[in-house]
Amino acid sequence: MTHEDFMRRAIALSREHMEAGHGGPFGAVVVKDGVIVGEGWNAVTSANDPTAHAEVMAIRAACRRLATHDLSGAVIYTSCEPCPMCLAAIYWARLDGVYYANSRADAAAIGFADSHLYDEIATPLEKRSLRMVCLMGEEALKVFDGWTAKPDKKTY
Repeated sequence: MTHEDFMRRAIALSREHMEAGHGGPFGAVVVKDGVIVGEGWNAVTSANDPTAHAEVMAIRAACRRLATHDLSGAVIYTSCEPCPMCLAAIYWARLDGVYYANSRADAAAIGFADSHLYDEIATPLEKRSLRMVCLMGEEALKVFDGWTAKPDKKTY
């Protein structure tokens, strides 16, 4: 299959699940070694889950199928440029690349604007629109100390 074939699948998922009322018009596939190992579509409204974006759902499916949290060697094809949350998930999953169709400007034009999120990430904590309060840091650091000393931890 070609890059275009994989992107067509992501676009088809976006249309199919949008028309079925599962959520917004977004679809994604994770591909490893030329094979689709995970598919996802936006299910925010149908699952009542604000994290159920197409890319996150495709990553979850790929990780389940491959029984790993590390998708190194795989890429994702998504019908739209990933939002900040999805982009972070892509980095955490260690995907090797992103192919996208619509841009974030295209998404903003139909009411899916992420510019506020991009701006907030670059804003110092004390100036963000979301109140951020550090509480009980010393107590929580004891758990981190336990993690550091844990001989059988699985690092990621």
